[in-house]
Parts: sequence; structure tokens; C-alpha cells
Amino acid sequence: MARISRRKLLKVSGAGAVAAASGGMASILASARAPAFAQQQTVHWLRWTDFVPASDQLLRREYIPAVEKALGIKLNIETINANDLQARTTAAIQSGTGPDVICAFNNWPQLYAESVAPVDDVAEAIGKAQGGFYDELIQVGYDTVGKRWLGVPWTIVPGLIAYRKSWFDEVGVTKFPTTWQELREAGKKLKAKGHPLGQTLGHTFGDAPTFAYPYLWSWGGKEVQADGKTVALNSKETIESVKFLAAMYKEGFDEGGLAWDDTNNNRAFLSGTISATLNGASIYIESMRRPDNYQTEKGKPMKEDILHAPLPAGPAGQFSYHAPQTNMLMKYSKNQDASKKFIAWASSKEGHEKWFLSQKGFSIGATKDWQKHAMWSEDPVMLPFRNAADTAKFPGYPGPAGAKAAEGLSKYIVIDMYAKAVQGMSAEDAVKWAHDEMVKVYA
Repeated sequence: MARISRRKLLKVSGAGAVAAASGGMASILASARAPAFAQQQTVHWLRWTDFVPASDQLLRREYIPAVEKALGIKLNIETINANDLQARTTAAIQSGTGPDVICAFNNWPQLYAESVAPVDDVAEAIGKAQGGFYDELIQVGYDTVGKRWLGVPWTIVPGLIAYRKSWFDEVGVTKFPTTWQELREAGKKLKAKGHPLGQTLGHTFGDAPTFAYPYLWSWGGKEVQADGKTVALNSKETIESVKFLAAMYKEGFDEGGLAWDDTNNNRAFLSGTISATLNGASIYIESMRRPDNYQTEKGKPMKEDILHAPLPAGPAGQFSYHAPQTNMLMKYSKNQDASKKFIAWASSKEGHEKWFLSQKGFSIGATKDWQKHAMWSEDPVMLPFRNAADTAKFPGYPGPAGAKAAEGLSKYIVIDMYAKAVQGMSAEDAVKWAHDEMVKVYA
């Protein structure tokens, strides 16, 4: 079976005939006009409790009435803790009942491919109208074998290192380290001053995997070969990466970070416990939202002392992985038509812009057209997030981000490999354990 090329997908033109047949996005949205006397339909949208509270408030305050006015659809928005979202998704699929639309993280669409309904016309129209989706969103949301979209890309939450510039300056590091060796040396000095680095290696959906996987790749390690089948984790490169991180973590990191979730590092940073951590922009956005609550030891607003930088490079180069989100229309839904109309409206430029602005750069949109938005000129501290996802990779790299990669990610195998070593297991044993676990996944 022929596969669609990456270039073709990025332009989102290959299956444009599907959208054209229905008149493109205008036709999709126009078809949403409910006839007089029609019974009102309800769409249940499940998503995470956003790290930017203003965005959740906006959805309830403005999007619910806007969807009803534009589409004649009653929107029911449910938000839950992000770390509970996958279990809730699995339970809904197993029971055959639940939310009509689920905003999934990472490559969950690949994991639930048999449980989602067709959305090709909506996805193709959105991509074509907005300059094409980010490659990472295509990797997680498009089935290259079945040649179909498994959901409609919603956004990417980019992760960069937030750091306290004054504290780095105090130890003679006036520019954020560009290599892991430089960060290790800076971490030693910072921890000696009582300002350790912070990094979760726990079972949490965002900050642990978006650190561990790029770190692994930067040393030349990988889960599988490019064929997406041959497990290759037990390698010299992986072992060296584990040895280095175990030593660096003890020398320069807050060791309590092993058990953190995606909220603990925010609190640790804002309380002045740590000097740097990989995170979305939520730390900085919260410091701007409540400047009187978050101040430096000198009594100045902490927001004035925060900058952002990408993860350092290793022997094999510099890598990144950012958290993609995809709206999946569930196959069990009895509101298929209304749900597609809602997704089309919410992903259109008109429907998406207010939410995009409320995020202030915490999420960057699903297509590259959003990089051109005037919002990015408002705050230079946020500017590094604009293009962060341009070169992002995803678990399974250099193979595909398919169901096996999704399963390995969901089981936290790579994260646990590093956590075990930090807790005292030898690098060789930690890597062997992880390799064997990944073999079970890919068998």
C-alpha cells in the first residue's frame, strides 16, 4: 500500500479533494446551520484542566454561547486533571459511552486508532486554510498506512527551560548552558548556593517525557531503529546517557523531583526552591498574573527574573519534543455530525483566535500560520516558544509515532529507566530492564 509523503502531508493537499467535495471549511461550517424547529444537539468535549486558568474560564464564558449561536449546538465542556485523562479515555472506549470529543495528548490517537471516527474532511480543510500542520501533529494524528486522520490537530504545548537569570549570573553563568556538560557544571554551583535545578522523572504526562526522550536522543540513544520494529534501547549511547544523568542529577538537582508531577515543578520554581526546570510557559504566565504573590528574595516581581531556553545539546546534537494535542471524535458518539461541526468551528481561525490569545503563548496553535500572529511581538520573554516546535521529534523516533510508541510512552519505560538509575540501580541494569520492557511492547 502506497504511503503519503511527509512533504505532501505537511502541505495538507493530498486529500484536499475530500474537503473540496464538501466545499471546504466554508461548506462544513455553513452546514452547521440547524433548520428551524430542529431538536438542539449537545456535544460533550472532554479536555484537561488547563495550566492557564484564564483559558478554561474563556471556554465556559464565551465559547459555550458562541457555539450555540453559530452552530445551534449546546456545548458541554468537562475538564479533568491531565494525568487522569488517558484512564478516562480508555474507560469510555471500553464502556462504549462517554464524551463525544476528547482532546488527547501525545500520540494517543495512534493508540486508540480503532476507536475514533473519520474526520478527514475537517482536518484537511483546516490544514489547507492555515498553512499546514506541524510535522509532530501529523506524526501523532495521521495514520500513514490507513491514510486517514485519527483526529483534528488542536495545538502544541512547547516545553522550554524556565530559569532564574539572576541566580545563574551569581554563579558566573551569564548565558544558559548549551551542552549537558555545561549544565552539569552550572548545576553543581547552583545547588551549592541552595538553588538546585529541578526536573521530574515521575509518571506524569508532560514534563517527564518531554525531558527524558530528547535527552536520550541527544546522546544518540533510541527506543527502536528506523524500521519501527527493532528495539535498540540497550546501546552504549543509552548507557552513557544514563550514567551521566544519574551523576548530574545528584550533583545539581533537587532529588525530591523524582516524584513530581507537572504541577510540582511550577510550585517549586515559584516558591524559590529551584532555579530552573523544563516546563511550558505556565510558570512565567502565572508570575505575570499574580506579580505581588511571586517575588524574588530582593522583593522584586519574579516575572522580571525569568527567561526561557531550549534543552542543551548532547554528543549527538540538540533535540526537543513538545506536547501535541488532538481532538478525537469518538466512534461510539451518537452525535457524530454535530461533533464534527463543533471541531471545525473551534479549529477555524475565527473560532480559535480568542482561545489562542488567552494562552499567551503557552499553546502555539496547530498550524504554522499562528506563528505570524501579532501576539508574539508583545513579550520578548515568550518569543522562544513561537518556533519551538518547528523541529520537534516524537517518541518512536527515528521510527514512526505509532501505537507501539504510544504504548511505550504510556508505560513510562524511558522515564523509569532514568529514575531507577538516579535511585541507585546501575546504568547497565536500568538500560537492560528498559530494553526488555520495550521488547514486550514491540513484540
